[in-house]
Amino acid sequence: MSTTSPRRVALAWGVHLFTASGAVVGAFALAAVVAGDFSAAALWMLVALVIDAVDGTFARAVGVSEVLPAFDGRRLDDMVDYLNYVVVPAVFMAAAGSLAGLAWTALPILSSAYGFSQEDAKTEDDFFLGFPSYWNVIAIYLWLFELPPAAGTAIVAAFALLVFVPLKYIYPSKLRSWRRTTAAGAAVWLAVMAVVAARPQSAVAAPLARASLAFPAWYFWLSLRLGGLHRG
Repeated sequence: MSTTSPRRVALAWGVHLFTASGAVVGAFALAAVVAGDFSAAALWMLVALVIDAVDGTFARAVGVSEVLPAFDGRRLDDMVDYLNYVVVPAVFMAAAGSLAGLAWTALPILSSAYGFSQEDAKTEDDFFLGFPSYWNVIAIYLWLFELPPAAGTAIVAAFALLVFVPLKYIYPSKLRSWRRTTAAGAAVWLAVMAVVAARPQSAVAAPLARASLAFPAWYFWLSLRLGGLHRG
């Protein structure tokens, strides 16, 4: 006989609903792109990042896999992530003129389709294997820095190749060291990016955007230090 309380069941469904809400946010971002409101689209992409950053912690706290074993939360998370980390930013980059043409959206979409489908996309020691499809971050920076399409396409091509390179990238919410520092840096980064995305033409936007690159640099440095080349 199950001893799971109704309250815990409700909490588990609430966590899944919270995760699924990320797809609604992705739809809002796409609608903003269609309307030509890239500032709003960027803000919606940041909201989706926040949801994805905390839903796993909520799921582990509630024990959703134990409470609702017939519902695959990981599959739900992957579907929402593919939308928000790949499809939405690919459309954003094409519409914002960051790519040399619509056809170049195939680079992030197809490379990430491969990455998401790998059994070892996440290693046993809690790292992402290959570039973890942070196309939303790349899309926002390409838009903010107004790089020419040729440069934007070259950057996207380079990161698409990194999906296939077996480097281990940190999984921030499952870090075993430097977790608090990374979490604090991520929170500051999100706040700064929200300010910049909301007012991209303001006098402080450009210097803040450049300063914010410190956190992505930290992410890659820590990934190389703690993860490095996968030898499994």
